[in-house]
Amino acid sequence: MDLHLSGKTAVVTGASKGIGLAVTKAFVDAGAYVVAGSRTPGKQLPVLEESGTVSFVSVDLTEPGAAEELISAASHRGGIDVLINNVGGATARPGGLASISDDDWRATWDLNVMGVVRPTRAALPEIERRGGGSIVIVSSISAYSPGPNTYDYCAAKAAVANFAKALSKDLAPKNIRVNSVSPGAVSTERWMQRGGLADGYAAVSGQTADEVRAEFARSAATGRFTTAEEVADLVVFLASDRAGNITGSDYRIDGGFVTTV
Repeated sequence: MDLHLSGKTAVVTGASKGIGLAVTKAFVDAGAYVVAGSRTPGKQLPVLEESGTVSFVSVDLTEPGAAEELISAASHRGGIDVLINNVGGATARPGGLASISDDDWRATWDLNVMGVVRPTRAALPEIERRGGGSIVIVSSISAYSPGPNTYDYCAAKAAVANFAKALSKDLAPKNIRVNSVSPGAVSTERWMQRGGLADGYAAVSGQTADEVRAEFARSAATGRFTTAEEVADLVVFLASDRAGNITGSDYRIDGGFVTTV
């Protein structure tokens, strides 16, 4: 299926690994040029840069002014057609609510909420200048299936979901669509490598990290984690003209983990 993305310019945040890297690759495969923002380039963005299909911009989106730097790099190509707000992250809190300090709350908010708000605010004039476009926000099923070991992350993702919906209503008359994607557990480094979320949950439950991962997989109707590439396929479709009358929607991709309607 031709997604009509050839020649388009997309900005992807959190682009150096996991879902962000998979999204970057998917856009390149669809013929788009990607301005990839993240703190570090990781191992694969430099390879994509060499191909001439990606520009890496080193930015920390928790810092004021960083979003403008990222968007400025993209604007030199004549404007922005697509913005993918992917940056974010969760930390398991084995000590529960009492263990989450004010600084922890602020850090989670800055990364997961302001890390979406700032690039969006900076990109909108460029997207409008192109006559419209698309914004896709990578959220989480934690927005409406919260757990007690990630209070701050769940609250932040709920805020992001509300932000996306409100923004979609505001921007639809300007030919700018806004949608969100809410993955469940995804087989990225965050879940699969030592020191990641599985280890954090293991500290709470007394299980091993492997046991935690197995339990999460069993909790999905499909019996497995989602892959980053599967999330990327959904994100790129929503960003494309093939989804031309879809806006204000949130799409779960969790293998049936959330059992409610």
